Amino acid sequence: MAQPSFLTVAVRPFKALFKADAFEGILLIAVAIIAMIVANSGVAGSYFELFNGYLWPKESFYLNTLHLWINDGLMVIFFFVVGLEVKRELIAGNLSDPQQRNLPVIAAIAGMAVPILVFFGVTGGDAQYRAGMAIPAATDIAFAMGVIGLLGSRVPKALRLFLLTVAIVDDIGAVAIIAIFYSDPKMMWLIISLVVLVGMFAMNRYGVSRMWPFIIGTVILWYCVLNSGVHATIAGVLAAFTIPMRTKDGNSMVEDAEHALVPWSAYLVVPIFGFANAGVSLEGIGLNNLLDPLPLAVAAGLVIGKQVGIFTAVWGSVKLGIVKKPEGCSWAEVWGVAILCGIGFTMSLFIGELAFPGSALLRDEAKIGILMGSLISALLGYAILRMTTTHPDALVDDPNDPVV
Repeated sequence: MAQPSFLTVAVRPFKALFKADAFEGILLIAVAIIAMIVANSGVAGSYFELFNGYLWPKESFYLNTLHLWINDGLMVIFFFVVGLEVKRELIAGNLSDPQQRNLPVIAAIAGMAVPILVFFGVTGGDAQYRAGMAIPAATDIAFAMGVIGLLGSRVPKALRLFLLTVAIVDDIGAVAIIAIFYSDPKMMWLIISLVVLVGMFAMNRYGVSRMWPFIIGTVILWYCVLNSGVHATIAGVLAAFTIPMRTKDGNSMVEDAEHALVPWSAYLVVPIFGFANAGVSLEGIGLNNLLDPLPLAVAAGLVIGKQVGIFTAVWGSVKLGIVKKPEGCSWAEVWGVAILCGIGFTMSLFIGELAFPGSALLRDEAKIGILMGSLISALLGYAILRMTTTHPDALVDDPNDPVV
């Protein structure tokens, strides 16, 4: 039998890693690091000009920078995938069963509320920081699941499922926050958007089984929502809800669309967004700035608020008999996952951009807080789960596990 070549053996771990949950988290970490290096290098001017240089006068078309095209255009794909995941979970997944969804819903609500309270506690309710209250309320699914992926089979399935559903409910909350608090609605365009949306639901109702009419409808809906004053990415979530769960031939358009788009979202859209938004120039920023109220409030909200809110809600609900603890999981493991929920990154960066449109300094300070809080949560959560596993049989090396 022919022996595999050196090259085949060398690249095998990387192929396995690419297919694992871990790769998405590693990719986002790498993108954030590269963005920070570039933003503080000799090509920093070109970096900021690339994303923020004007393509044409704003009067011609609102999206007049590459940064706006990424945040208000390309990210619609990310939010469309989020919408597909939410719809699938609500209809046929873990959120379809009231008994199974109670725990992650309770945990997610507490995990959004407590970080906001921590944020206000650190900033003292200062009006200039108030718009950033929702920044530490979100969880980055890809990043958090990536860290779980690094732990391989050590983390029980029930705990992975808990983290995933909490993050999905978190996303629903984040989308609602964007729609309610970071929008300036214009009635005429809202009505037109509603008409388009109703038309897409009608296509679903009357059995349209091709994807292209829904793609055209999504683009039209995006343009209408963009002009309505509601953040354009909301169109992605709304459009996803119109996609038929099942077609006449029994196929799932939702699952087909999700499988087709998830790789593009995870390995292209989100990394591009991260590279365009994570770069912060540290010129003139010293230790005192790192301890300013805004970055400290954001980091504390992610690191302290998330874990306290989620763990306390789970523990209290279990003790009161409202829900059951994830099967086969210790309280230490639940705590470790609660810490991982403090990885905000993608959604937090997105909300941070919306929160302070008129102040580059506050946007940069918010980014610093997000990066600090997410990094601390990732390292601390990983360490807790690594040290407190109560599944000795899961510690046996799995040849199919890229990280053992």
